[in-house]
Amino acid sequence: HEHDFAPETVDSVTLHPGRVPGHDDGGAHLIHPTENTCVIAGQGTVCLEMVEQVREILSERAEHDIWSHEIGDLDAVIIPVGGGGLAAGNTVALRGLLGDRVKIILAEPEELDDAKRSFESEELLGHREGNELNSVADGLKTTLGPNTWPIVRDFVDDIITVSEEDILRATKVIWERLKVCIEPSAGVGMAVAMGNEFAERYRVEDGIINVGIILGGGNVDVVEVAKKMEDMGIDA
Repeated sequence: HEHDFAPETVDSVTLHPGRVPGHDDGGAHLIHPTENTCVIAGQGTVCLEMVEQVREILSERAEHDIWSHEIGDLDAVIIPVGGGGLAAGNTVALRGLLGDRVKIILAEPEELDDAKRSFESEELLGHREGNELNSVADGLKTTLGPNTWPIVRDFVDDIITVSEEDILRATKVIWERLKVCIEPSAGVGMAVAMGNEFAERYRVEDGIINVGIILGGGNVDVVEVAKKMEDMGIDA
């Protein structure tokens, strides 16, 4: 079949399901990338693995540290948020595994701050009117929905936003230090961890020692992002 409809956003697909190629002839079914409950649950396996791996690392470290009396666990986890599937799924996993003792912080670009504004106002909001969504973290342009928002509202501790320059600097750090080619949307979490706001709110003195950051996504044009770093005076 030939179709002349190419959806540009998640919302356009959701609002016009009958126009999704194959949807009305039994050839395909719409699976929402952030609101589908199975997708949300699947995303949560990231922190299932993270908690397991961190416990193994800290356990091995404790065996060789004569001053250590406790194995320890994750004290805080930073998760990028756009549509909220990754954030919601892993928030559920972390609360189930570690309870309230782990701090869950979502990371969001300042230019795409719908989640933070929703969190502060305690009601689900979309993007600001007139927001042209000009962020290097283009994977986070989607917004929270009816399945992801209640989880974020009720079980997340904090949402911190970061600037475009902060995102690019953090992405560069990951490229150089870890040799992992992440996209800027994944660098948002590292940007939060490197920022003053996180350092002031979540201090070592208060027991925030072991911090996990989810780095998700490597869909990036390295040349284009490097040019943006150069334009901002960040050596790539």
